[in-house]
Amino acid sequence: MEGRPGFTWQAYRDLLALLRANGYEPAGYDDWQSKARPVILRHDIDNSIEKARIFARMEQECGVQSTWFVLLTSDFYNVFSAASTRGLRDIMACGHEIGLHFDEVNYPDIVGNVDAIREKILQEADLLQFVTGKPVTKVSMHRPSKDILAADLEIPGMVNSYSKLFFHDFKYLSDSRHHWREPVLDIIKSRQYPRLHILTHAIGYGPTDTDLEQWARGFIGPAQVDRWDILNRNFTDLPSVLPRESLQ
Repeated sequence: MEGRPGFTWQAYRDLLALLRANGYEPAGYDDWQSKARPVILRHDIDNSIEKARIFARMEQECGVQSTWFVLLTSDFYNVFSAASTRGLRDIMACGHEIGLHFDEVNYPDIVGNVDAIREKILQEADLLQFVTGKPVTKVSMHRPSKDILAADLEIPGMVNSYSKLFFHDFKYLSDSRHHWREPVLDIIKSRQYPRLHILTHAIGYGPTDTDLEQWARGFIGPAQVDRWDILNRNFTDLPSVLPRESLQ
């Protein structure tokens, strides 16, 4: 097993097994203090709720609960659609928690204004609660600016996953851009850190391993079919105009 795992579903299962073999216990942002060696498993849903749902079910099969952070401002999915709502509720039915993934770039008029950003986070959390039917009490930042990280932002009634506690006092590991910047497997086996905080992106995983270019092509390629399915739900007799198989 190399220091950096591959991007397959089996590689993630192996990562979970390695954590357990080295005494780490999956924990949430609220109960980590009850664990001797906690590991918080976090996922940002940047691109696909459907991919997240598949991954969440795999975690459930492995006996693991995690936190899934959802964008309200994604260009790839609409949390208010029926399909997205079903997907998010399926994730919750697996025992996972839904949190808010907040993108400050969507509010250029308040850049650097911590109070205004805090208010926008609370507004988006209320909207996401409308979708999930449960209070949204966790937030992660989407590509956070240095100013937001330095602010150690406190939000009433919410846990900031990029707070100093979870971003610095835990050992933070991430597979952002389809790349583990540190040898996560070696770090786990070393048992050097008593607390781990691991971010993974479900969109990057599948039955076979891919590099960054292959992943990007694999995500972009099926977009025609995805759009056909959406149009077919809202357009009478689309197959007579454009057969689905013609897109394959």
